[in-house]
Amino acid sequence: MTGHTPSPLECNTAHSDRASSPPHCATAGGTTDLAARIASAALLEGEFTLRSGRKSRYYIDKYLFETDPHVLREVAARLAAFAGPPVQRIAGAELGAVALAAAVSLHTGLPFVIVRNSKKADYGTGKLIEGTLRAGERVLLVEDVATSGGQALEAARVLREHGAIVERIVAVIDRQEGARDAVTAAGIPFDALLTSAQILATRGGAPA
Repeated sequence: MTGHTPSPLECNTAHSDRASSPPHCATAGGTTDLAARIASAALLEGEFTLRSGRKSRYYIDKYLFETDPHVLREVAARLAAFAGPPVQRIAGAELGAVALAAAVSLHTGLPFVIVRNSKKADYGTGKLIEGTLRAGERVLLVEDVATSGGQALEAARVLREHGAIVERIVAVIDRQEGARDAVTAAGIPFDALLTSAQILATRGGAPA
């Protein structure tokens, strides 16, 4: 019988007491606390064009929270809750998810690989996978901010073409703009530590 892997909803403020936290939950604070810390570090307001092409009046700058060691450590601990058996390897797509994959690897002791953008693989070794990946390995794919899910699905496609089994895709933040539906439609379970609504709620809400 395998151990229970807690969902982000279980690792929230209701379980802030270390004694009552589910196994593998981060204990440095609840979900609301993490949302506030990411908002403080990385929530920008203005006029932005998202990777999907959609316009938005807010932007969550992944590099701002991923380069904060305190936030990155907490994020990695929470992502690691999804890396129990049968996961054998962590994967992250360049460039934004590389820091996440490395941090989760350090937290769990599992090796990781970097999935390169196919448009940039025409120089050097030309490899789309950096690091060692063996056919049949079960992989947890981590993502920073999921909007449409396109980048995560492209990375999953590359991993599958190299023989990996993508067990799950877990994003730090789900912008709730189609990523979950797109990923699950591709037959891959999807989870997120936080939603954009939770991030925005720390500022009293903000326009989309």
